Amino acid sequence: MDVVQVLASATQLVSAMVSVVGALEQAASDFAEAPRRLQVLEEFVSNLDALTQQSRQRHAHKMHGPQLERQFQSLDRLLGQLHANIAKARQILKKSKGKGKAFTRLVRSSVVGDPLMKCVKLIRDDLNRWLELQELIRNVGDVLASTAKSTPSLVRVTSERGYPVSKKCSHIRELLEKDGGHQVVLIVGLSGIGKSCLARQIASDPLGFFVDGAIELTFGRWCSRSACNGSRSEYHKRLVRKICKFLVQIGSMTVDEEIGKDLDDVCCLLQTALVGKSMLILLDDVWEQDIVDRFTKLYDNDCRYLVTTRDEAIYEIAEAEKVEITKDDIKEISKEILLLSQPAQCWRASEILLDRCGHHPLTVAVMGKALRKETRVEKWEKAISNLSTYATCAPGPVSYVNEKDVETTLTIFGSFEFSLEAMPENSKSFFMVLAAISWEEPVPEACLESIWSALMQDNLFSLVVSKLVEGSLIIKLEDQLLYHMHDMVSLYLDGKTNDAVRTLLSESFSEYAALVAPWLFVFGKDSVKRPAEQKMRSFFSLLQFMEIEILLGSTIQALMACRSISDFEASRLGFNKMLGPQIAEIISVGSPGLIFAVTKAITVIFFQADYVNLAQSLETAGSVDKLIDLLPVCEDISNLANLSSVLAKISEHIDAATADEILSRFPMDRIAALLSPDDEQWHEIVFQTFASLTKVGKLKATEIMIESGIDKKLLVLLGTGSEISQHHAIIMLKTLCELGAQLQGCMGPSVLLHLPWQARLSLERFVLSDQNVPPSPKPQQSFEVILHKLLQKDHKDIIEAIQGLLPFAERANDLRVQDLLFGSSLFDRLAFLLQRKGVESNQVRSQSALLVMTLACTGGEPYVRRFLELNIVYELIDMMQCNNDELQESAYDALHQIVSAKGGSLVLQRFLQLGTIEKLVNLLDRKSLKTKDLVLQLLVDIVVVGTKPCIERMLSSQSH
Repeated sequence: MDVVQVLASATQLVSAMVSVVGALEQAASDFAEAPRRLQVLEEFVSNLDALTQQSRQRHAHKMHGPQLERQFQSLDRLLGQLHANIAKARQILKKSKGKGKAFTRLVRSSVVGDPLMKCVKLIRDDLNRWLELQELIRNVGDVLASTAKSTPSLVRVTSERGYPVSKKCSHIRELLEKDGGHQVVLIVGLSGIGKSCLARQIASDPLGFFVDGAIELTFGRWCSRSACNGSRSEYHKRLVRKICKFLVQIGSMTVDEEIGKDLDDVCCLLQTALVGKSMLILLDDVWEQDIVDRFTKLYDNDCRYLVTTRDEAIYEIAEAEKVEITKDDIKEISKEILLLSQPAQCWRASEILLDRCGHHPLTVAVMGKALRKETRVEKWEKAISNLSTYATCAPGPVSYVNEKDVETTLTIFGSFEFSLEAMPENSKSFFMVLAAISWEEPVPEACLESIWSALMQDNLFSLVVSKLVEGSLIIKLEDQLLYHMHDMVSLYLDGKTNDAVRTLLSESFSEYAALVAPWLFVFGKDSVKRPAEQKMRSFFSLLQFMEIEILLGSTIQALMACRSISDFEASRLGFNKMLGPQIAEIISVGSPGLIFAVTKAITVIFFQADYVNLAQSLETAGSVDKLIDLLPVCEDISNLANLSSVLAKISEHIDAATADEILSRFPMDRIAALLSPDDEQWHEIVFQTFASLTKVGKLKATEIMIESGIDKKLLVLLGTGSEISQHHAIIMLKTLCELGAQLQGCMGPSVLLHLPWQARLSLERFVLSDQNVPPSPKPQQSFEVILHKLLQKDHKDIIEAIQGLLPFAERANDLRVQDLLFGSSLFDRLAFLLQRKGVESNQVRSQSALLVMTLACTGGEPYVRRFLELNIVYELIDMMQCNNDELQESAYDALHQIVSAKGGSLVLQRFLQLGTIEKLVNLLDRKSLKTKDLVLQLLVDIVVVGTKPCIERMLSSQSH
């Protein structure tokens, strides 16, 4: 029985119970019949209770779903209310037995109403309310589902424009739509035969029940064991990158979270991310069967998988619908592709060309583009002859798994050779050097443009690259400055890698080699990275200044174009190892322009921990003085910001005398000018610079900053800057205050009143010497004003004060907020408020318990310790035994959080010392069902977080 069936059964039981209540209502006047009707109702409640418990156990592994948990909670609440009202009805019937009771009951009911009828009405109302709620939830769910169905998804797949639609599309759609069909539809065929295009045509217009849209994830040969030379760890590493990319696309991971995760961790995240999703997932160009298995093993989702592969091993997956693309399937498509280029007089020749191409779509596309402007029949006939020649001479594929027809592959390669012969020489040369690039992921346009520059050609890059796109040799991603390459084209270029490296790094002028080497180090094939690194090291070791300056600029651009955080980090570390040992010597003998290029590279390549070794090498070589001397003559804002940042960070790791000199000569007023709200691009580096200076210069640094007007600049940012800039400004002002800066002149009460609430809350403790600050309008009330209101006698004032204290409680783990709270009388006042009796104080006590709960949840052990000192925990236990349901639940919620908090062990120790556990067990004998229920839940909480002595104490108390 699944969850839907469970809830349907529960609804049927509750509906039947409504009928039984109707019969009980009719029997209320006949006390002889009423007990039997009540017993029937009790049996229904018992059945519902049993059904709920069995279902909860059966679906325990799915209780992470919030909707399912809420439905079980609603059933639990209904059962609790039914048990309580049936017990009251049973008690009323018991009291009404005996002689003369009927007359007494009649008189009483005529005056105050029949108590049994009241219980029956309560039971009926509870049942009807629950049924109405389920119906409402169903209706709302239907409306939301309908709206979601008509709303376009944020994740989508784009199909190739102009590519003919295959007849297989409708067949595959039927397979995906079929009820009870397989989860996987497998499209198999030779490379370049149109598998991916077919799959994208389907995924670009997903069926309506895929309410979460469709998404594409391409694997390729790069993500296979053969490409990793059989290395299991390397294969898993690449698979992790692919799955992380998928998680980023669907919004379940940010780009900086993928570092350091293993395959099992990522698969767990994938399982969680797809729970409840209904999505068509296109797994393109899969080379390993375990990739499909990892996705199909995911549960609690309605996803379907469209898989393209050329590997027959994957084709043998039993639990999949298989669709094979054969030559007969692609004949019409290849004709349509060629018709785009074919002149009427060449019809016969084109038929022969199609046969020679084997109707292979990629081959036909390449040949058709090469002949698109040719109207002479003899040229078409020569192309057919040349294709045969090129196919015969073309190099065969290296270790290409499970290709059924090697001849077809050679024909494809022959078409590439023919297409290149028809192109201008510069386009051909450019295409050949692209063999140095790794094409497992799209490559940024800036990378290709730098490679084009290294060829020293006069033509515009855009014209040349468009020739390759038109010839189907590379693919430009729509609306993105990225290029991709079909795996067959990439395979064709594999044998030309060494020639490409020689052309780019050895045979080109040194300045062009310096331009392209960093790009090859980041985006090149694994076999290319080593020669690129050697070339860059040679420039550093020979101190070729012009080349080094070009190289550093290109390095920054290549790093900024990295495809992921993991790629960036790996490349950054590589550049760090190359540049780090050479920096001191380059600065010692280099020109100002070269030094500025070095400092800019340092800010990108070096992280905080790297500055320790850098500072030592610069100090040993005497290069720090040269950097300091450049400060006054630096006119460019960008150079000034980078140079200042480097000097400030190395000042943390050099001798005090040199650090003082840096501080004394630092152009603080020019750096402060960069804090304008309009110069946000400089804010982060400026704040990092100030943080380093204050760490080294302490009070002296703050005084220099105040003299240059930095405090006023920070106040302007608080009022008009972005949220990130405001955050940095608050931190900087706090730092200035903690170091002893006198800010009262510019940040008195009148100024604070006009700051945003978050800024005022964070700053007023640091900058105000007297606490007589007039309260600002709600919600900008200071802590002191709120606390003063808490001490009043009026209940409304107290409740309003507690509401105002909740934001402080939510930040109770902040050390400054903690000092604020513990330095006040808040906890003593809470202990007093929890003790207040009387109906008029109920809301105050409930709100006080809420505040205690929030403090325990956020603040942990220090707050729990204070609650124990002031006996607040035991006040909550007393409150849990009162006769008000709201108060009891508030008290339990607070106790639950206290016991579960980091300091919960302190509470358990106190319970053991004072015999509290035995007292709680004894409370289970209370008549109040509410008290028994909440005490039982509290004991369960103690068992969950408790120790062996706690559990033994419970068991011994129960046996007595």
